[in-house]
Amino acid sequence: MAYDLEEQEQLASLKAWWNQYGNLLSWLVIAALAAYTAWSGWNYYQRNQAGQAAQLYEELNRALATKDAPKVLRAATDLRDRYGRTAYAEMGALNAARVAFDANDLTGAKAQLQWVVDHGRDDAFQALARIRLAGVLMDEKAYEEGLKVLSGDMPAAYAGLAADRRGDLLVAQNKLDEARAAYKQALEKSDPKSPDRQLIQIKLDAIGGTNAAA
Repeated sequence: MAYDLEEQEQLASLKAWWNQYGNLLSWLVIAALAAYTAWSGWNYYQRNQAGQAAQLYEELNRALATKDAPKVLRAATDLRDRYGRTAYAEMGALNAARVAFDANDLTGAKAQLQWVVDHGRDDAFQALARIRLAGVLMDEKAYEEGLKVLSGDMPAAYAGLAADRRGDLLVAQNKLDEARAAYKQALEKSDPKSPDRQLIQIKLDAIGGTNAAA
């Protein structure tokens, strides 16, 4: 009888606790399950998107190999429109920009590179796009615009290339003192084993090697 009474007291306490906290607990469980489901669904979506983007990027590479420029540009556009949050979209745009540039389509090349600059999620791809975009602008004699594209921070691995391109833009404007400084910075920032160093040194020597004051 004592056991039954104790059991009833425990049951009453449990009921009282549930009446006070049960609704909150239920909502917390539901919220946790919803969060887990959303997280699992997002991961599946991301994997699925990446897989489909990879297949499309393979098609783009095959088009590159066969020099099928229209197909490269179509694949790059599809990657950008359908899988714009993947790295494949950035790589596709960089390749499409090269194809457009080789076809002397500077407007198309700029559009592809600008998309990577504006929407890219990878710092390295964005840096490469900025350097190449500055080169296209130099071909269009839009020197100040090219320098503006190169302004701001660059990943360390691309600092030398950016300084080299800045030097080219300054030489084109006949700003030789500033160009010397840029080429010197390019030598300082570039990998000692990089084959680009020899070309940078040639360009530096061609404009006097040292600044006028020295």
